[in-house]
Amino acid sequence: MRTRTIRQSVTFKAGPHEVYEVLMDSRKHSKLTGDKAIVSRKVGGKFTVGEYIQGVNLEVVPNERIVQSWRGSDWPEGHFSRAVFSLRVEGNGTRLTFTQTGVPEEDHHEIKQGWHDYYWKPMKEMLGTTRKTKQPGL
Repeated sequence: MRTRTIRQSVTFKAGPHEVYEVLMDSRKHSKLTGDKAIVSRKVGGKFTVGEYIQGVNLEVVPNERIVQSWRGSDWPEGHFSRAVFSLRVEGNGTRLTFTQTGVPEEDHHEIKQGWHDYYWKPMKEMLGTTRKTKQPGL
């Protein structure tokens, strides 16, 4: 089977912790995608989003990095891609650098567009503007 790689980068007006929580908190992830999400926070823990996405956490560094084996339910039996979410502070926000290797060629375009439509765009809306900090004396 031929596979392709997806590379994307997006900046959010929120800190790494907030971005990490949207991806790793089941309730927030469900709100983000509109599908029921069950997300383990542990290495070796499983995750599902709706009936379509499933996988296992391979590496979890809170607020910095998430590495997952990831697959669509209609992919060939036993085939997983590798999704890497890297977070770093950039200005008043967070730069998320995303790489997904091993995406079946016939699903590449749909999956690539899906990250924009179902993750990055709604995350920007969900996270809104840069978090406000309380000033002393207020």
